[in-house]
Amino acid sequence: MGPAQAERTTLGELAGLFLRLGATAFGGPAAHIAMMKAEVVDRRRWLSEERFLDLLGATNLIPGPNSTEMAIHIGWDRRRWPGLAVAGVSFIVPAMLLTGAIGWAYVTFGTLPQAGWLLYGVKPVILGVILQAIWGLAPKAARTPPLRLLGALAAGLSALGVNELVVLLGAGAVAVATAGRKARSSLGAAPQAIPLAFGVAAAAVTAPSAGALFGVFFKIGSVLFGSGYVLLAFLRADLVQRLGWLTEAQLIDAIAVGQVTPGPVFTTATFIGYVLAGPSGALAATLGIFLPAFLFVALSGPLVPKLRASPTASAFLDGVNVASLALMVVVTVQLGAAALLDAVSVGSALLSALLLVRFRVNATWLVLGGAAVGWVAHTLHLAA
Repeated sequence: MGPAQAERTTLGELAGLFLRLGATAFGGPAAHIAMMKAEVVDRRRWLSEERFLDLLGATNLIPGPNSTEMAIHIGWDRRRWPGLAVAGVSFIVPAMLLTGAIGWAYVTFGTLPQAGWLLYGVKPVILGVILQAIWGLAPKAARTPPLRLLGALAAGLSALGVNELVVLLGAGAVAVATAGRKARSSLGAAPQAIPLAFGVAAAAVTAPSAGALFGVFFKIGSVLFGSGYVLLAFLRADLVQRLGWLTEAQLIDAIAVGQVTPGPVFTTATFIGYVLAGPSGALAATLGIFLPAFLFVALSGPLVPKLRASPTASAFLDGVNVASLALMVVVTVQLGAAALLDAVSVGSALLSALLLVRFRVNATWLVLGGAAVGWVAHTLHLAA
């Protein structure tokens, strides 16, 4: 995309869109990316489906929070360096403020607010949003029989628990092989998904400083691939077992906060930082865990068009793209098992899908409607 095209999107438009998404995007990375696709591909036509898929594939090959990195990629695509900063920060800030406020309440009152009703109402809506995104992206990502077969294989391996990075890189390698190209000389241009091992010296202190929190969370943000469940494993290893900063119960509470608030799940770091060191700790932890995402996108973003110019790298990216879509399918199935609990939630999911596909209703309104359904069900004692 040339500079003239990029100029058509203002920084104010980027900020407005990603502030709204950051405040209403529930459901984890797959749901967030589906909402971004609905906005920037379907409604605003900022990106083609092919370009969106390329950015998604590149996002899946670098460590860090996928949906935040996707927002940063979109910002880079539209307005380069200013857009990168505005889109990423705007997507993070609403969740950071909300989880920080919950951290204050947790420290003050010693417990979490009950929000099971919110997830009960919102999750079925999110299921419809993800399905719509998959339906729109599938014809581009799985456009040939070999790619469709590769996508099915990737979905099966992911469902069996194979590491997602292995699935993505394996799919890319298979796509290169089936394209009949010699990968060895050209794969150097492809994204290298090798976690950077940042050494962080963290002393086992009971009251960590803001600097120590920044260091620990910067390390986690630099090497973590995967979902919130993977984040849980990293946090437990560092903060509970190695450093003793959190108890097991506090860690579970922190993960719960990340699940019931909109925006990036990684703002769990904001909550933990506040609990451990107040407002300065919350800011340090948030900056630490998200800063690597900005750095990785800044390094990898300019390479995406060059990948498409190379036949071998392009084939590799095709394989990664169809595998990324397969991972979204698996996440959708898992979310469906957790979201479709009774007749109310099934009806909400079906109605949302109808409104999205038939009438192209803005997903944000559906999320708010789902929250209202959850509140009514809670009031009538139909939900937690």
